[in-house]
Amino acid sequence: MEKYNLKNLSCASCAAKVEGSLAKLEEVKFVSVNFATASMTIETDDLEKVKRKILEVEPEVEIEAIGKKDGEVPQSVLSENKWTIIKVGVGILLLLIGLFFEDRLHGTPGHFAEYLVFVTAYLVSGWGVLRMAVKNITKGQVFNEHFLMSIATLGAFAIHQMPEAVAVMLFYIVGELFQDIAVNRSRKSIKSLLEIKPDYANLKTNGDVKKVSPEDVKIGDVIVVRAGEKIPLDGIVTNGSSFVDTSALTGESVPRLIRETGEVLAGMINQSGLITLKVTKLFGESSISKILEMVENATAKKAETEKFITTFAKYYTPVVVFGSLALAVLPPLFIEGATFSDWIYRALVVLVISCPCALVISIPLGYFGGIGGASRKGILVKGSNFLDALTQVKTVVFDKTGTLTKGEFKVSEISPVNGFTEKTILEYAAYAEYNSNHPIAKSLLESYNKVFDNSRIGKVEEIPGHGVRAFIDEKEIFVGNDRLLHKENIAHNKCDVDGTVVHLVIDKKYAGYIVISDSLKSDAVDAIGRLNKAGVKTVMLTGDNEHAASSIAGKLGINEYYAGLLPENKVEHIERLLNTKHKVAFVGDGINDAPVLARADVGIAMGALGSDAAIETADVVLMTDSPSKVAEAIDVAKWTRKIVWQNIIFALGVKAVFIVLGIFGIATMWEAVFGDMGVALIAILNATRVLKGK
Repeated sequence: MEKYNLKNLSCASCAAKVEGSLAKLEEVKFVSVNFATASMTIETDDLEKVKRKILEVEPEVEIEAIGKKDGEVPQSVLSENKWTIIKVGVGILLLLIGLFFEDRLHGTPGHFAEYLVFVTAYLVSGWGVLRMAVKNITKGQVFNEHFLMSIATLGAFAIHQMPEAVAVMLFYIVGELFQDIAVNRSRKSIKSLLEIKPDYANLKTNGDVKKVSPEDVKIGDVIVVRAGEKIPLDGIVTNGSSFVDTSALTGESVPRLIRETGEVLAGMINQSGLITLKVTKLFGESSISKILEMVENATAKKAETEKFITTFAKYYTPVVVFGSLALAVLPPLFIEGATFSDWIYRALVVLVISCPCALVISIPLGYFGGIGGASRKGILVKGSNFLDALTQVKTVVFDKTGTLTKGEFKVSEISPVNGFTEKTILEYAAYAEYNSNHPIAKSLLESYNKVFDNSRIGKVEEIPGHGVRAFIDEKEIFVGNDRLLHKENIAHNKCDVDGTVVHLVIDKKYAGYIVISDSLKSDAVDAIGRLNKAGVKTVMLTGDNEHAASSIAGKLGINEYYAGLLPENKVEHIERLLNTKHKVAFVGDGINDAPVLARADVGIAMGALGSDAAIETADVVLMTDSPSKVAEAIDVAKWTRKIVWQNIIFALGVKAVFIVLGIFGIATMWEAVFGDMGVALIAILNATRVLKGK
């Protein structure tokens, strides 16, 4: 899968045409053309054939590799559009002169001058449209906006409505100009998100520091980050402390203090002190690289509304053309007193009004803005289809540990029985879990806090969903949950213990239990409260015991919870919930959550501390690890959909009214221009509101 810039991609229908044509090629396995970013994602075995096809379909469009200067978004509106602005200026001046001739010299020898001025004005403003219409017709591509505008304006000339013909072309290119400005503004917005990519890394080797590309740094290398520089790679601070700006990644404006042994992510900005890092991930695997990939690829996955509008425009334009033809021809044949000149004019008015530009431009732009706006808040949505799906979510299922709780476990109680001591059961539990990366295992090691003698550890076997079996000092040790005790038929005096509990068995004899405490995330209560208030059902799934789950659910106000679950049990619960007509979202962070994230209608992963597997599988990634972002993501999705539907209803509604007025001869060509480009401009400006949020 490769990505390319598409230079001179000037309209949304052009993008749809290119995508449709390429999709029919046998050599193309996948293609998605994005008008908003002027880019194309494609998987093909024959790029040269793809280039030839694009040249055939849209001669103005050029394909080029990502990163070329020519493909960058222009920095100056005036410099990029100077020729269009000049054409508009000259066209307006000639139109005013033509109106003077029409008013003062009509029917006199100066009548020729009137034609000369209007024809010149028409060609200055409309030559590009006429040229594209002819090119498309020669390739059998008749029904598009260039054809509509050409037929309407040439027809206006034919019935001596020259000022209207020139005005239509002028308004059309002014509309195109404003469309380009609006689209470029959105492109710049998404490009600004991509500017967080670091340009260099200060690699420390043999006491010297030299600038290198982040791609050239290896895991374990040491890099130096000075105040004001972007952190180029994920790493651990080995020396120094500083405040870092995380807003590019998380959307949070408050700087974060980092000290030695603290973890930092690529894309953060070092604000104060000099820090030294030991690199933990290659650039291609770093947080920043994943974010860039997600943002750039997000618009490839289109919402159903976008797909519908593209299909709608494909069939809508020919219907309009033939309907207008019927309107021009039939009434004069069947209605007494009706004249061809009058009904041809009405048909031309309808043609101008009916152009679907407002829809095919503003709707993709709206979704694009929604994805960009969410990214600014630290919410990465991998496609507008998932943005749409979020609006229909009525059930949000949360994993507990690391999602609603901090996942920072600490030993809070040790309860020995049968003659064992606290020291003994903590020691054996720590040795049994020595090689585990699970947060509970880490808490046992931290609490033990002594030097380990690896020679004491024999065979270690994990028992999925239950715990571990290990041989320590040649003794058989079981460490796990209550299910493990029942599985091994170990007699014990207490099954139900509040909190997360680790039971210990030494040589088939129950030795006691250790209680591990975890604390709620600071915004967890607010997150559940906002969802409940919005009428979204909240469910919690956890592998923890019933008492611990009940306690957490009660504190949070969660509607429903299920405890003591294995990873496959979580999938079963999601399957059951998916049988309802509403969409289900699952929020998780661990590697064992990946199957559930994949199965849910919308998988939401905690991105900052979540596992790579969870992030890769999820449809939405929360960069702050804050559960309250779930409600925020749903709000952004609903706001985006609201704007999109405002544009659909407004555009179709206004056009319907003006079409009726045009048919009855009330609307003139001037009103038709507003019904077309005026509506398109308003819809585009409305779509840009999505970027700002509510």
